[in-house]
Amino acid sequence: MTIQFLGAAEEVTGSKHLITTDFGKKILLDCGMYQGKGMETDSDNRNLGFEPKDIDFILLSHAHIDHSGLIPYVYKLGFRGEVVCTPATRDLCAIMLQDTAFIQAQDVKWYNKKMDRKHLPKVQPLYDLSDAERCMNRFVTVSYEHRFRLTDDAFVTFTNSGHMLGSAIVTLELRKKDGSWINIAYTGDIGRAQSHILCSPQPFPQCDYLICESTYGNRLHDDAMASEEQLLGVVEDTCVYKKGKLLIPSFSVGRTQEIVYVLNKLYHEERLPNIKCFVDSPLAVNATHIFRMYADELNQDVRDTLRFDPDPFGFNTLKYITDVNQSKALNNLDEPCIIISASGMLEAGRIKHHVANHISEESTTILIVGYCTPTSLGARIQEPNLKWISIFGFDRRIKAQITKIEGFSGHGDYKEMIDYLIKSLETNRVRRTFLVHGEPDAQAEYKDHLYEAGFMNIDIPHKGQITEI
Repeated sequence: MTIQFLGAAEEVTGSKHLITTDFGKKILLDCGMYQGKGMETDSDNRNLGFEPKDIDFILLSHAHIDHSGLIPYVYKLGFRGEVVCTPATRDLCAIMLQDTAFIQAQDVKWYNKKMDRKHLPKVQPLYDLSDAERCMNRFVTVSYEHRFRLTDDAFVTFTNSGHMLGSAIVTLELRKKDGSWINIAYTGDIGRAQSHILCSPQPFPQCDYLICESTYGNRLHDDAMASEEQLLGVVEDTCVYKKGKLLIPSFSVGRTQEIVYVLNKLYHEERLPNIKCFVDSPLAVNATHIFRMYADELNQDVRDTLRFDPDPFGFNTLKYITDVNQSKALNNLDEPCIIISASGMLEAGRIKHHVANHISEESTTILIVGYCTPTSLGARIQEPNLKWISIFGFDRRIKAQITKIEGFSGHGDYKEMIDYLIKSLETNRVRRTFLVHGEPDAQAEYKDHLYEAGFMNIDIPHKGQITEI
């Protein structure tokens, strides 16, 4: 039996880990897209490292595109196995994969214009809307804590990981040739111990082999609940005192709903200034409908709020925008406001246009509320003492205030992750731990923290590495 690490190996994007069982079944843990480098990731995404038609199952930890985004591509290339995930993950993928197909079409159109001018070869999108639609017929949904039979020799159980709606720890029970059984646990992404809207990560079954994320393996976050006061402070400073615009690059699914929920809470407490708020993202609008559908899977605070507030993701001064002309009109709005828009790393989407239009204004604040890969625009604008930045091929003078709130991160820090792992596992029974989904510095420090916590035999696999288990 082998595990091959095909993505998110010594980096934080493109999650793909291929298990080949003793009986020849091929099980792919996630099928994520490389993100954060524009068209530079095109070759990484096209070169999968496996033959799609050979894959029997894709076990999907959650719907974020760096974990799910290549499912339509492998379908297009012949995958006809089953994508097994939780119901909420399936519903979110239905809208997120189509959105990704649309973004690809726009990106490729712009890229090919540049290639035309240089007389260089053009590229085609990885997949289109029809591929994103058709692949959904391969999805099979399984509720949390239900032991689901894949084959006579393989079972899977999903446990709530607290990272986003529908996210799960994937526990695989696999029979070996000698008749013995082993358990492999794949964390996907681990959420915060406390979240404004999500339930805390739940303990998962004991495993023999652990494949663990390490995004914040060298970081400690601010208290999640303190982020409410920090957000209010940024709103007051930007919109009340400077009378400017607060731009919040945010992932449309998960982060946007959390920020809106906090603003809704501040509104009902009569502490939010009387300013207009906009969620400028068609995907966020559709995703918020799904969050409303799954309100019973959100935390107790949200369920308590529903007793007096029928919509915890909406309030009188908030407007959701889907129309592109209304989005463009926000750039000419001459009054203080909050604009929440995708993408969270500033690599694409409407927020990139808002930032391009306002980054040279001293009254503007750009608030980063999540992880940005080092090569992304979202990471680059945070560089200390940076005066100029290129956006859409034009250099922009940076006069806006760039600030960050860590408390909205959907990833646990190293202490939260280790506390969660110890709560779930007897560390001396874990034969081997593999660290994935992290930058090398974070992984190296996290490895040391795990040793201190009692874990042994910790590996940091490189891309393409094959390991016998």
